[in-house]
Amino acid sequence: MANLKLGVEVVGAHDLMPKDGQGSCSAYVELLFDDQKFRTTIKEKDVSPYWNEKFYFNITDPTKLASLALEATVYHYNKTSGSKHFIGKVRLTGTSFVPYSDAVDLHYPLEKKGFIGRVKGELGLKVYVVNDPSVRSSNPLPPMEPLLNTDHSTEDQIRTPVSFTDAIKNTIPQKKTESKRTFHKLPQSKQDPSPKPSLQQSVNFAMNEMKSAQPAAKAVQAFASASSPVDFALKETSPFLGGGRVVDGRIKRGNRPASTYDLVEQMQYLFVRVVKARDLPTKDVTGSLDPYVEVKVGNYKGTTKHFEKNKNPEWNEVFAFAGDNVQSSFLEVVIKDKDVVLDDLVGTIRIDLHDVPKRAPPDSPLAPQWYWIENKNRERKNGELMLAVWYGTQADEAFADAWHSDAISPGGSSSAAYSQIRSKVYHSPRLWYVRVRVIEAQDLIVPEKARFPDAYVKARLGNQILKTKSVQARTLNPRWEQELMFVAAEPFDEPLIISVEDRVGPNKDETIGNLVIPLNTVVRRADDRFVPSKWYHLEKSVSSAVESAEHGKKKEKDKFFSRLHLNVYLEGGYHVLDESTYYSSDLRPTAKQLWKKSIGILELGILNIDGLQPTKTREGKGTCDTYCVAKYGQKWVRTRTIIDSLNPRYNEQYTWEVHDTATVLTIGVFDNAQIHSSNGGNKDARIGKVRIRISTLETGRVYTHSYPLLMLQPSGVRKTGDLHLAIRFSCTSMMNMMHLYFKPHLPKMHYVKPLNIMEQEKLRHQAVNIVAARLSRAEPPLRKEVVEYMSDTDSHKWSMRRSKANFCRLMQVFHGLLSVGRWIGEVSRWKNPLTTVLVHILFLMLVCFPELILPTIFLYMFVIGMWKWRFRPRKPPHMDVRISQADVVMPDELDEEFDTFPTTKSPDVVRHRYDRLRSVAGRIQSVVGDIATQGERIHALLSWRDPRATAIFMVICLVAALVLYVTPFQIIVLFAGFYLMRHPKLRHKMPSQPANFFRRLPALTDTMM
Repeated sequence: MANLKLGVEVVGAHDLMPKDGQGSCSAYVELLFDDQKFRTTIKEKDVSPYWNEKFYFNITDPTKLASLALEATVYHYNKTSGSKHFIGKVRLTGTSFVPYSDAVDLHYPLEKKGFIGRVKGELGLKVYVVNDPSVRSSNPLPPMEPLLNTDHSTEDQIRTPVSFTDAIKNTIPQKKTESKRTFHKLPQSKQDPSPKPSLQQSVNFAMNEMKSAQPAAKAVQAFASASSPVDFALKETSPFLGGGRVVDGRIKRGNRPASTYDLVEQMQYLFVRVVKARDLPTKDVTGSLDPYVEVKVGNYKGTTKHFEKNKNPEWNEVFAFAGDNVQSSFLEVVIKDKDVVLDDLVGTIRIDLHDVPKRAPPDSPLAPQWYWIENKNRERKNGELMLAVWYGTQADEAFADAWHSDAISPGGSSSAAYSQIRSKVYHSPRLWYVRVRVIEAQDLIVPEKARFPDAYVKARLGNQILKTKSVQARTLNPRWEQELMFVAAEPFDEPLIISVEDRVGPNKDETIGNLVIPLNTVVRRADDRFVPSKWYHLEKSVSSAVESAEHGKKKEKDKFFSRLHLNVYLEGGYHVLDESTYYSSDLRPTAKQLWKKSIGILELGILNIDGLQPTKTREGKGTCDTYCVAKYGQKWVRTRTIIDSLNPRYNEQYTWEVHDTATVLTIGVFDNAQIHSSNGGNKDARIGKVRIRISTLETGRVYTHSYPLLMLQPSGVRKTGDLHLAIRFSCTSMMNMMHLYFKPHLPKMHYVKPLNIMEQEKLRHQAVNIVAARLSRAEPPLRKEVVEYMSDTDSHKWSMRRSKANFCRLMQVFHGLLSVGRWIGEVSRWKNPLTTVLVHILFLMLVCFPELILPTIFLYMFVIGMWKWRFRPRKPPHMDVRISQADVVMPDELDEEFDTFPTTKSPDVVRHRYDRLRSVAGRIQSVVGDIATQGERIHALLSWRDPRATAIFMVICLVAALVLYVTPFQIIVLFAGFYLMRHPKLRHKMPSQPANFFRRLPALTDTMM
């Protein structure tokens, strides 16, 4: 306990009271705890300053920690007079100090010194307790003396703690017996991409003063791992984005102009649009020309496609060179003639990059110009090339379809593989449920006249095949009355094929008739209205059925037909589930006329990934070719693939309309395995996934966090990197959003005509397959393994780890009730006499005034909610390793979870797992049996299975009825309450008489085999 310290992170302040007479203030924070005082740096002319400074206090007596208090006072420093002015303070008691793993950034409203005065604003603090010897306490401040006629620069007052300390020395009088000590501050975090030199100087000073060379972030890692490892925790950042710097969820624009891409860092690009050429000279003896264009900037080169035998080609291709990659002062555009052995030079164009204009939307696109081509000797030749060259950002309209230099390694060029690395926006198809009600058949024709058919109906829609039960009726008119459900996607490319089968023997079926129904002709309904059924004629072959469906009723008079009575329609009132119901991103019904207008806008900025673990080896070193996929509703987005980078920077921003807050945004990171693959047989590797529930986001707040990418592997949980995101949810109508909380979670048809759980799971599996098949046909394709991972198709499979996690969650849910039960038990046992007496008084008041019971309960819940509002989470929830039981899972359990279905393990392993499952099921069986026993004993009170017990119970009921009839109900309740809370001296250690009577009642366990 000698290493116990109190850590305080001063994050920032918001909306402070101006004190300098010019609408601003120069604020700093003074911390006082256990006679130790620290101070932050001054932030001049800023009413919403940002510090992000850490301090550590020694806890001299841990037993008195609960009685100590931390005071954080915000002052305005007047450098003219050297005085300080009170702005506000925050006082935290020792009972609110938590371990590092449970600490979060909280914004406390500033308080006044006394009853007189006016303050406003908030102070962001993160307070926690650490118990680690590697964390050294900060050195408190020296005594302060009045400052007169000081001449320090503004930068020194803001950035350098040593200069600041000397500058305001002896401003506050202290006791003479207090020894002088040196100021010490831990280093700043590395969130600021461009620190100033003065800040770096102060950091170096603080590091030199420390005896331990270990960074502060690592010093608390051992303590934090008791709850959740630091590497697996969500980290808040304060990056510089296009709209300005993000501080406490708000964008401080400063002098930057407003931008549509304000959630990502603005990246400069050199755009080159190659439009077309004309009158190009020939190079071959035959007089033909196969031209293509190379665009070169330094070591980066992009190539257009080539045209065969064309002197006036049109390319209209755009190349985007990242500003970091532009290491040349000239742009070189080379036209070449494609040849078998060596490509011939047709001509070149050189453009000075200093003369290239800048363009920012919403400016109109830059008009292309004609440029004369030159030979090697810089002589003008015949032929012209139309180009447009400009500087822009990722907000440019040409960015999405452009060839990107940061997606290709230096020296590389565009190729066929480039189609696999472009950024793209996809829309999943609109899905429908197809309900087929098979009623009956009429006049079935079978080859054997003397035999009645053992008939059933088989329906097929794409890869989905369903069958009805077989009917062994001694008739040619079998009746089924059975419903089949399918999933179909617009446009309806495949028809519904129905056949009537006759089971003539084991594994031998014969087709009686076929029917083809195009889905475009099927009735659509959006509610539960009645849809009339129809009779359909059966054809002998599928080809005849297709032809009959195309020509309608032209062949009905040609011959006799068997008929099938069906009711087929498309269900538009359901939401077709293609995701897990827990992580659904869209809850709207299929029919568009049932859609409501959106309630808000969700904006996502995918910034970068840090610290990726290599997934492949290239040229003797580990590397990654990563891209991100985000899904919300029907809109999927895919970023461009960054080649050969373990710290890729995307800075791409996307927007979705939000129709329901009870939805989840999913972002996945994948390694592109198609870069050097010719057949596309390699699967894109999973790197990690992030889920963000919209209802947990505050409206208008910008969340900038670094999310750890966690992957559960057979060897255990592993962190593969940190995904940096910026998220903002903007509400268009607060009233509509609040009204949405009182509406049904799913569309009306899910409650009017619900689907059972097994049927929903089967349909969800089919829906995921359909979406994956459609998106895999796009360019670039969104592969099947990507869609399945984003849709959580494996969430329904058995896992011992998930079972333990769900059990722990259940225990956590009932933890409050169990705590209340334990508290009531302590009250009834008089563990704390004062509390028990107060409960007796409260109980007496509620019994005498029963009308106060419900108001007291609701007021109590209101007070609890208001108290917890101060400690509300300021970060979106993220995957928790402890809740998932991923940190304590056994290797054999992981091996079972990653096993295929059906299993591929040896019989001994399968037998061991089966025995373990039987053991777990046996315990569950015992618990269920005990619950059933208690219920059967209740039934035995009046069942006369034990005639003496039933007779005793009837006499007790008669006496209780007479007593309750003549006695006021309040007296009965009062007597029962006081009896339950009686003093331990009035209690017996043996069970009570009612408990003894109940346990003697018979159950049905003795009748079980």
